[in-house]
Amino acid sequence: MDLHGSTAFVTGANRGLGLSLTRAVLARGARKVYAGTRTLGMKDIPGVVPIQLDVTDPRSIAAAASECADVTLLINNAGIARLMDSTLDPGWIGLAREIFETNFYGLVMASQAFAPVIATNGGGAIVNVLSDTSWFSRPMLSAYSATKSAAWSYTNALRIELREKGIQVLGLHVGYMDTDMTRGFDLKKSNPDHVAADALAALESGEEEVMIDENTRLIKQSLSGKRAYYLIASAPG
Repeated sequence: MDLHGSTAFVTGANRGLGLSLTRAVLARGARKVYAGTRTLGMKDIPGVVPIQLDVTDPRSIAAAASECADVTLLINNAGIARLMDSTLDPGWIGLAREIFETNFYGLVMASQAFAPVIATNGGGAIVNVLSDTSWFSRPMLSAYSATKSAAWSYTNALRIELREKGIQVLGLHVGYMDTDMTRGFDLKKSNPDHVAADALAALESGEEEVMIDENTRLIKQSLSGKRAYYLIASAPG
């Protein structure tokens, strides 16, 4: 997809990777970016139109799709993470339901609402922000990982269905990033500005899946091996 002259909608656009993606889309020549956030009050950025959006609320998503009828690129970035020490914790189910509402059902509902809009506008793209945890799940992040595995599966089906409608679907896989979500984690983290730039470069090159960092690439490449990372105690890095 050529981003020059496009109109984008980014969910969770007020900080972290969402803000980096918003700026990067504009830098690549987008005409306008709708910044979907739960609460308005985002800093004014030329070319950015703030839109109140709750991806867990179907009415909010429908209203956004109706108001932003010129969208040609949807970036499903909104996401939350919660930690839990054990997969056997009785609270795991409730925690997983909370995360699924945003990370999975929110992505699905936004895709369902905006895909017809993009098709009506002559085609374009949907970018789904996924994770290396789609394939490697640690106990403390197992609920979050489950949502990303589900989102990866949905992304793969969505891609097949939307190709004939002229809509490119890009799955963006990345490990830890230096954002508010990972504050306090003493781990190697990617710069969200670099992630955004690499992701959009892949989009414009026509790619359908991109692994941003080395660890993510190693985990994906290991899936068919006897020593796949999901079978061992720790991931690379």
